[in-house]
Amino acid sequence: MAGIVLSPSLLSADFSRLARELAALEEAGVSWVHWDVMDGRFVPNITMGPAVIAACRKESKLFFDVHLMIEKPGRFIEQFADAGADLICVHAEAETHLERTVSEIARLGARPAVALNPHTPLALVEYLLPQLHLVLIMSVNPGFGGQKFIPFCLDKTRRLKDMITARGAATLIEIDGGVTLKNGAALAAAGADILVSGSAFFAFPPYRQRHDAFMAAVS
Repeated sequence: MAGIVLSPSLLSADFSRLARELAALEEAGVSWVHWDVMDGRFVPNITMGPAVIAACRKESKLFFDVHLMIEKPGRFIEQFADAGADLICVHAEAETHLERTVSEIARLGARPAVALNPHTPLALVEYLLPQLHLVLIMSVNPGFGGQKFIPFCLDKTRRLKDMITARGAATLIEIDGGVTLKNGAALAAAGADILVSGSAFFAFPPYRQRHDAFMAAVS
């Protein structure tokens, strides 16, 4: 993958017109889109499920980056794979048998990823790195959009990059939470490959102009 990718989080999009939002993002030059799936148990909020993703998959060619903030996600990964998820990201804190779930995601044809909450140590994914398409570092406590970036997550990004290099892995790093034009360059310099942005993206239309601004900020 060449260059930094911006993956706008649909958590901040207009839920009443998701198909049109996806079309507008594609028109704006966006290549990835981030789906925040919440169950009201792992995080204190509820969003959408595989039926919504499946309906939108028919309307969009964007790369569907699906982030499962749910308890025991292994129970549902087949449904999300069937719905059209290109990448399925599960939380290390939510899955007892993490390697088995990662292997199953790959078997189902989606790209496997693991997310870590801000307080969760990188050691939980160290041995899985060769199997992972990416590691998602949560830079806010998950559950709600519009939160401020937690500063120590910048150093955590650097340490993850060093770990990936030391392992000789090709694992990408995604950052989710409080990503803005102001900190995007620092995150890219620390080793981030994919930046997830919700309110800092959708609240500033037109989307092409905002996407171009993010790309300019991290180049």
